[in-house]
Amino acid sequence: MSMHTVHTTEIEEQIPGTYIFDGEAAMKGYALNKMCYSFNNAENRAEFLKDEDAYCRKYGLTDEQRKAICERNVLAMIHAGGCIYYLAKFAGIFGLNVQDVGAQQRGITVDAFKKLIKSQGE
Repeated sequence: MSMHTVHTTEIEEQIPGTYIFDGEAAMKGYALNKMCYSFNNAENRAEFLKDEDAYCRKYGLTDEQRKAICERNVLAMIHAGGCIYYLAKFAGIFGLNVQDVGAQQRGITVDAFKKLIKSQGE
């Protein structure tokens, strides 16, 4: 029996638009995810809102991650190693919900995303 190692890029090519959160992504996104986890604490959320870039630097975020944070681009955060479960903590600070994130992932408006979800249930 032959063993074939499946690489993340192979899976992503098989399922367009899918980003696999594997060990490599976890290492890449460690600082971002750790920072987002810190938002469980109200004082940390307040500190972040007071000076976002200083808070990001405190956790050692990369330029790519800080740019995604600044732009409120959850999809870019996923590309930068963010885990959606931790990113939800970030999104919640700004009142973003699952539909907002889903629309970003699809590259469509929230209204279009809601219509898409509704049509799939019919």
